[in-house]
Amino acid sequence: MGSSRASSTKLPPTERLHPRADDLDLCSIGSVVRRLHDEDVVAVQAVRPALRAVARAATAVANALRAGGRLLYVGAGTSGRLGVLDASECPPTFGSTPTQVQSRIAGGRRAMTQAVEGAEDDAQAGAADVRAFAAGPLDVVCGISASASTPYVRGALAEAHRRGAHTVLVCCNRPRTRADVDTLVLARTGPELVAGSTRLKAGTATKLILNAITTAAFVSLGKVYRGRMVDVRPVNAKLRARAARMVAELTNLPLSEAARLLEASGGEVKVAVAMHFTGLTARAARKRLRDNGLRELAEPRRKRAHARGPT
Repeated sequence: MGSSRASSTKLPPTERLHPRADDLDLCSIGSVVRRLHDEDVVAVQAVRPALRAVARAATAVANALRAGGRLLYVGAGTSGRLGVLDASECPPTFGSTPTQVQSRIAGGRRAMTQAVEGAEDDAQAGAADVRAFAAGPLDVVCGISASASTPYVRGALAEAHRRGAHTVLVCCNRPRTRADVDTLVLARTGPELVAGSTRLKAGTATKLILNAITTAAFVSLGKVYRGRMVDVRPVNAKLRARAARMVAELTNLPLSEAARLLEASGGEVKVAVAMHFTGLTARAARKRLRDNGLRELAEPRRKRAHARGPT
């Protein structure tokens, strides 16, 4: 037992045995669930010390998107799937184009639903995927690797760095080297209740970090106004109802009038709100939005009050 624990301490933290896991197989299902939930809390707490780095990554992403660049995720296994998930959720949430946030996973599309053995060990494949992106100086390439050492991810980051892209590494172990990484986002989640199963705590922390990076970036780009996703595309009944409700709430119009305004705007919440505040046609309001942004058009006094802070 002693030698086993000693050898465990030589492993990366996410691969080590958890001190509360030795009797896990003897516990009731309820006890297992409670222990897993306790570890979820640890995952949230592990992200807090990394918030400054998360903010730096989000700033880099916002700057890239503002300049016409992209956020490009690369990862393997659970980490890669989380990148695919975040990229796929940006267009419906923020009205972004599918090209603005993209992702590649080791082993390709098949790896989304099943393990592709050995794919994560192929550094050259990671580099090839970055070349396939045609990544360049306008882009941010974000590697996702709980271990911080996945060859596919390290190969991708090395190629991205060579091409002049801003590189980010989201991980749960401290990397042996920070070469090729401009922004390191490290959440020290520690051992998993099931040793090495980084879909647990590490996966939870990673999802929180990716949520924060893209949400903060798109908020800074004006995709969110007063806590609402004003660039949502109302492509189904639920979203059409949400869009009309947002226009009503932001303009203090009755829902029926808000729905008519939304229709006149071509279904664009932001344009409808701008039309209300400026009295312009949809075409003119859309142009004014490109020049000024919704906050400047709708509530300049609210923005000044926020800048002054609470009284």
